[in-house]
This record gives sequence, structure tokens and C-alpha cells, in this order.
Amino acid sequence: MRAGRLRQRVTLMRPVEGAKDQYGQPTSTFEAVDTVWASVEPIRGREFFAAQQVNSETTTRIRIRYRREYAGVDVNEWRIEYEGRTYEIDGPPIDTDARHTQLEFMCHERL
Repeated sequence: MRAGRLRQRVTLMRPVEGAKDQYGQPTSTFEAVDTVWASVEPIRGREFFAAQQVNSETTTRIRIRYRREYAGVDVNEWRIEYEGRTYEIDGPPIDTDARHTQLEFMCHERL
């Protein structure tokens, strides 16, 4: 992986249970796990109709250097923040070349 392609700083966020709300349900907040250099590449955008309104969604590929602690982690509930935008991770990270050089996250951002 070329270091020159990693030009953006992103923050990996994981959910933590907070205090219970007035109905006794735990509230979910997010805490920053790590801030790393990444490559953020929008792939496609689409509009769809749901709940009687038009919504839009952007699919984005985010690549970071390989980190063993994130390779096997179930990050489906994690988020990635970049420049005030929040990306939801669609699946487990992909070791794209199987040589442990980079991890790829497929994410979406709902606008």
C-alpha cells in the first residue's frame, strides 16, 4: 500500500451502552477507538423512496493500513467519522490482498 494514498484522517467509533432512558432502555453512544490515516473513496450514490419520503445514500470504500486488532472484529455496529460525516460499516473488514497490508471497509452514509 502506498502511503501517499492515505491522505484523510478518519476516526473509528464503537458503540457503548450509556445510562438507561426514562423507559429503562439502555442508550447507545459511540466512543472513539482510534484515529488513523485512510483513503476515502465514494463509489456510488442513489436515491430511494422509504417511509413516504425520498432518501439518498452514498456507498464509500475506506481503506486503512492493516491492523490485527480490527481484522477479525465484528464491526457491523461500528461507525467511521470523517469530516463531520458518519459512515455505517456494512460488513467485516476485507484484507484485500491477503498479505496483511491494508484493510478495506465498505460503508454507507445516509443523507
